[in-house]
Amino acid sequence: MGPGPSDVSPRVLEALARPTVGHLDPAFVALMEDLKERLRYTFQTQNPITFPLSGPGSVGMEACFVNLVEPGDTVIVCRNGVFGGRMLENVERCGGRAVVVDDTWGSPVDPNKLEDALKSNPGTKIVAFVHAETSTGAQSDARALTEIARSVGCLTIVDTVTSLGGTPVKVDEWGIDAAYSGTQKCLSCVPGLSPVTFGERALSAVKARRTKVQSWFMDLNLIMGYWGEGKRTYHHTAPVNSLYALHEALLILQEEGLEKAWARHAHNHRSLRAGIEAMGLSFAVEEAHRLPQLNAVSVPAGVDEAEVRRRLLEDYSLEIGAGLGSMAGKIWRVGLMGHASNLRNVLLCVGALDTVLSGMGAPIRAGRAVAAALDAHRAGAVG
Repeated sequence: MGPGPSDVSPRVLEALARPTVGHLDPAFVALMEDLKERLRYTFQTQNPITFPLSGPGSVGMEACFVNLVEPGDTVIVCRNGVFGGRMLENVERCGGRAVVVDDTWGSPVDPNKLEDALKSNPGTKIVAFVHAETSTGAQSDARALTEIARSVGCLTIVDTVTSLGGTPVKVDEWGIDAAYSGTQKCLSCVPGLSPVTFGERALSAVKARRTKVQSWFMDLNLIMGYWGEGKRTYHHTAPVNSLYALHEALLILQEEGLEKAWARHAHNHRSLRAGIEAMGLSFAVEEAHRLPQLNAVSVPAGVDEAEVRRRLLEDYSLEIGAGLGSMAGKIWRVGLMGHASNLRNVLLCVGALDTVLSGMGAPIRAGRAVAAALDAHRAGAVG
């Protein structure tokens, strides 16, 4: 129950163990096409160029930047956590001119600050931001940020690593030009694949480049010879078994339905919140901007947060995450992602936290968490 990887469904593990075939085998090529269609559903897009890259979410991030950013391009990076900082690193390594819009960690990206930055930097090519900041548990308004960027003709690159499958991501409706994600969060697949999607405006920018894409492996012009339509040409040996697993994970998501999956994550968050607050603990992110699948819980004063995590792991086989960067030592990151977003895990987590914190003499209201979480679960139907 940390920030990822999340628990994997037994169905996905079974798919992972199926016999390996060649990455150009006709049967596997057929599976590739089905994968692309299921990812379009998951991203809520009709983009033809929607497929899983061979590598974790960081590869998806790099692929977006190396294909779209050329030396000298102005890119506005919205930074409100660790992963906005990694976007900045990518811009600089591509030779772009980075303009940073900073917001407090634990807060969403401020649309007004983005508007001001665009006014001060005419000719900006790209706006990049993290939809769901994994390091803080804060979610930004992707629709609003994308509309601001498009109003002045900018492309957008959006990190949906933690949001995809857990909260609404609507690429076409929101007008996102390029987005990337990971398989190990709300999709509950094994780590090591990065779903990406590129719209027509992004592809036009790639085709109009004045310079070669700096990465051979992530050059869309080459990758699409393998993942595109028609005859496949060899690019690299695809991770066949991991792609089996992703296909099964996407099938599970489609069987449940996106809207029901989003509602399930929200419902289980409300149960967790009730248990956490019954103990007298609080969240680091305001409710309106809080991720249901990644909960940043503030560490009580005087509590050794690392010791709490150690006891949870040793005594309950329960892993929760530590804070990163400026939030290190100040929060726990509790994941309720994909297959792991269920009532059993909520009750395990709040009950174990209650017992461990009580045993350490922490200033909490002991013995209330499990009942409060159960009451919240029963109070309303999912959705």
